[in-house]
Order: sequence, then structure tokens, then C-alpha cells
Amino acid sequence: MNAQQAHNGSTVRRPQRARSALGRYGEELAARRLTEAGMTVLARNWRCGRTGEIDIVARDGDVLVVCEVKTRRGDAFEHPLAAVTPEKAQRLRDLALGWIQAHGGAPPGGVRIDVVGVILPPRGAPAVEHVRGVV
Repeated sequence: MNAQQAHNGSTVRRPQRARSALGRYGEELAARRLTEAGMTVLARNWRCGRTGEIDIVARDGDVLVVCEVKTRRGDAFEHPLAAVTPEKAQRLRDLALGWIQAHGGAPPGGVRIDVVGVILPPRGAPAVEHVRGVV
């Protein structure tokens, strides 16, 4: 791949594809965990203009849940839940507002922002941690 291809995105580099596949796998595990917890997944990877993307939108009874998913390999330095910075938290609040505006208003139970951290160890089953109401 030459510098121009790398710049214009015509060729996707292997590490980027691997991160994308890792993220998709983590989101699939997170969606399963939320469903097993009795939630209904309403949307995945919902985009709101330039604000960004909500990984998972779900319903927990009469509460709308905006869920951020962070996936890391077991040998990563930072725990996935530590990746939700104050700036990311604000973006999640803005995205929740965007969802509400696009879908007819807030539900009776309000909105909650959750984070699901997924750690994929070198061996063994993934660890999936669901933290409710983090923001």
C-alpha cells in the first residue's frame, strides 16, 4: 500500500480491520448480554449526523438505554470501562437526545446510559461486564 492509498482510505490496513472485527464481536456479545438481562435491543450502530454513533439502543421496561460497548484484548493496558472519558460521556448524552428527538420523545421511564466492557483473554471465555447508569 502506498501513502496515497493509506491517506484516501482506498485500502484498509489490516490492524484497522482487526479492530473493526474486534469491536463488532464485542458488540454482539454485549447485545446478547443485554437480551439475556431481559432488555429489548431496538437498534445497533445508530448514527446521528456528526455527533457520532450509539453502539446499542435498548429498552429496559419503560427505560430507554443508550449503551456504549468497549472491547479490549486481555493483554490491553486499559480496562475497557476506563475508556469512557468525560468527553465521551457528554457525546453519549448528546446522542441520547438525538435518539429521543428522532423517535418521538423520551419514554415514561426516562433514559439511562450504560456501558458494557468486553475483555477477550488470550484463552478462555470472554468476560462481559454490564454497568448500568454510568453517565
